[in-house]
Amino acid sequence: MSHSTNKRPASHPAAEMYAQEYRDGKLSRREFLTRSTALGVSAAAAYSLIGLPQPAAAQTEIAEGGVLRIQQLVKAMKDPMTYDWSELGNQSRGFLEYLAEYRADGSFVPMLLEGWEANEDASQYTLRVRQGVTWNNGDAFTAEDVARNFERWCDGSVEGNAMASRFNGLRDAETEQLREGAIEIVDSHTLRLNYSEPDITLIAQVSDYPAAVVHSSFTGGNPYDNGIGTGPYRPVSIEPGLRAVLERVPDFEWWGTAVYGGPYVDRIEYIDYGVDPISWLSAAEAGEVNLLYESVGEYIDLLDSIGWTRSETTTAATVVIRPNHAYEVDGRRPYADERVRRALTMAVDNAVLLELGYAGLGSVAENHHACPIHPEYADIGAPAHDPAAAAELMAEAGFGDFEHELISPDEEWLSNTGNAVAAQLRDAGIPVRRTITPGATFWQAWATHGFSTTSWNGRPLAVQNMALAYTSTGSWNETAFASEEFDAAMAEALALADADARREVMVTLEGILQSQGIIIQPYWRSLFNHQDGSLVNAEKHPAHEIHVHRIGFAA
Repeated sequence: MSHSTNKRPASHPAAEMYAQEYRDGKLSRREFLTRSTALGVSAAAAYSLIGLPQPAAAQTEIAEGGVLRIQQLVKAMKDPMTYDWSELGNQSRGFLEYLAEYRADGSFVPMLLEGWEANEDASQYTLRVRQGVTWNNGDAFTAEDVARNFERWCDGSVEGNAMASRFNGLRDAETEQLREGAIEIVDSHTLRLNYSEPDITLIAQVSDYPAAVVHSSFTGGNPYDNGIGTGPYRPVSIEPGLRAVLERVPDFEWWGTAVYGGPYVDRIEYIDYGVDPISWLSAAEAGEVNLLYESVGEYIDLLDSIGWTRSETTTAATVVIRPNHAYEVDGRRPYADERVRRALTMAVDNAVLLELGYAGLGSVAENHHACPIHPEYADIGAPAHDPAAAAELMAEAGFGDFEHELISPDEEWLSNTGNAVAAQLRDAGIPVRRTITPGATFWQAWATHGFSTTSWNGRPLAVQNMALAYTSTGSWNETAFASEEFDAAMAEALALADADARREVMVTLEGILQSQGIIIQPYWRSLFNHQDGSLVNAEKHPAHEIHVHRIGFAA
């Protein structure tokens, strides 16, 4: 890291162009907000550019105090940069905060950053650190803290680091560490990030759940053991599978009160009732919780029927049924054969998977992990569905009698989707057996299963999940897919600040995934939650985030 001086750059020149495209009907409001705010335009200014007022916060008066009880799986904590579940982010969100926050309307808003600006091609960012922020041990929060966290995130030597591959433009490819000169500390509250190549995903990446900002004293492991954060709560206890507890830090002047209001509740309890939704419903009926992490399937209507308040959000969250190219059985690697993969995708009807797997509560997808709500989505059409041709292709590959084992965790919607896949494969004459395992068992080896169903969070940009999951260096590449053509196209897409230009490259990226049968990715999930009617600001977030500093009980 080096030091220098800097003047604040002007607003990004693309914002006016995006605003005109919105007025011309070429962009949705969500697309416009995501594009503009990611490059440094404030949400208020972005709304102003398109002639709309920024939506007002809820007017319901919020009471001070109380215990907020949330149904959620409680998972064992680990170093935040290795987080692989939204639940982990929620369990630490009360004390470990983020540089930016992704909102349900598609915008990014500053958190520990006061703001940011990108140059025209998104190869250089200026980050302005919020003034007046302190850690709960009294230390001042400065640009040095931000730089140190980037240094951690770029460390490719840490096993399971979910952040490293997201910042390739800041890393030295040989050392797998932060590149010399990549970060300049301008002053105590300003940094400049110098990418080796343009990258439009920076703000989206630092708002994702593994990007929790930690104190200089944190050396890894369970952050509950360290307990130092910039948020208004502190960890009290955690018992994986049972309960996690946070409480207000006494006599702590939280920076966010002046910006957002809150915090409101005194204590937060995440309570684990397992993966069976009937247990969540029972807890709701018994008044043991105030809020559900998620409502699914037939239980959505059942929760409505007991008088709980429903919330819904449109998302790019999904399920991926994926063959692992590296999986070997009896000396053969069935899923390394493109014909086998294509046969699997051709045998199933994604609309049927949506109906049977997720009760139709979403929209049909196209086997390429880019959603119509993403700014760069390209419509390349639906994948082919031809069960007869699928069986012929499988036989041609020499795997006509091969019995595929499709493995799912015991979460209802994932296992239901897997059951529907298996039924359609059998109808096409492709042998398959089903294995449903407890979630803890499944996820310990999720990246090595031969053929399995996995859930994926929605993220603001399509290129985020694509880079994580399908590039040869992706941190979460569960397919073991490696393609120089795909990697090159992804590098090109990440370098394009303009989503319209990026969409042209997306035709190639989406086409590779779809045509080569890399995944069955059948639908986009609408997400739901329910609360007991006593809460304010508890609506479902499109990335499963629970922002506890905003939630309170109605006065």
